[in-house]
Amino acid sequence: MRTVMKRVLVTGGAGFLGSHLCERLRAQGDDVLCVDNYFTGRKDNIARLLDDPHFEAMRHDVTHPLFVEVDEIYNLACPASPIHYQFDPVQTTKTSVIGAINMLGLAKRLKAKILQASTSEVYGDPILHPQPESYRGNVNPIGPRACYDEGKRCAETLFFDYYRQHKVPIRVVRIFNTYGPRMHPNDGRVVSNFIVQALRNEPITLYGDGMQTRAFCYVDDMIEGFVRMMAAPGDVTGPMNLGNPVETSVAELASLIIEMTGSRSSLVHRPLPADDPVQRCPDITQAKAVLDWQPQTPLRAGLERTIAYFDALLGGGASPPSREQAAA
Repeated sequence: MRTVMKRVLVTGGAGFLGSHLCERLRAQGDDVLCVDNYFTGRKDNIARLLDDPHFEAMRHDVTHPLFVEVDEIYNLACPASPIHYQFDPVQTTKTSVIGAINMLGLAKRLKAKILQASTSEVYGDPILHPQPESYRGNVNPIGPRACYDEGKRCAETLFFDYYRQHKVPIRVVRIFNTYGPRMHPNDGRVVSNFIVQALRNEPITLYGDGMQTRAFCYVDDMIEGFVRMMAAPGDVTGPMNLGNPVETSVAELASLIIEMTGSRSSLVHRPLPADDPVQRCPDITQAKAVLDWQPQTPLRAGLERTIAYFDALLGGGASPPSREQAAA
């Protein structure tokens, strides 16, 4: 095993993606500082790392300045599902914008590389399909999702202005739908919703006609993309789409989960939420060419692991934590 080479800061490190990234960085020998305010992050996600002398967890909100010494920064801090980011939309925008300013200021002082976890939501409800990085999006700036969509768009602006004005070495990735163990059980996302409802034999909720499509990327593949992007040559700034280019309708996903869980759940339809995109699929031509990256995990294989995680979580006799409990 190689000696510790870098000290790496992961904001949002106790969240779904952040906790997997922390484990990956420790596995490759890096010293990891995990920062989280535990609004949606969970201590259980990082419990297995807490006894590791090269892992440190700090409760901190990135809307306040942070003074630490690190070599690289992964900025993942922000609630990422509508049920969470719409709970306090002003705070969501602050986290994206002020959090980006604080982390970029830290990177500038330290001359550290910094990766921004942006999102496919910057494309809004796209009229171009699939979405390449050159597409500027179709976003409603005053809708209920704008706190997240526009917050992330502004964060990208800040990253590229710090790059041009202050020569901060940046990386920007645009994350498309990602799933896997440690998704928050009450995050309102389609994979976690369907699995929890199926395991409880409750009706599975489809919004609209269920024909809207998503492209589901397994978490291990996404983390691999993060690490490759951070290690890319200095002139590779992004933005870089990371996601699975294979589309699946939400109705098809629901049927697959019912089959895999042996559930007795029925399907019920509800109106489509405001500004909810009908299609979302990445063009990953750039990631293939520059990072030699593409997803490797088939949907069924990833769902098996995710279902097993939720089955264990729900089978423990305790209900999944509520949004308020997660914030406590």
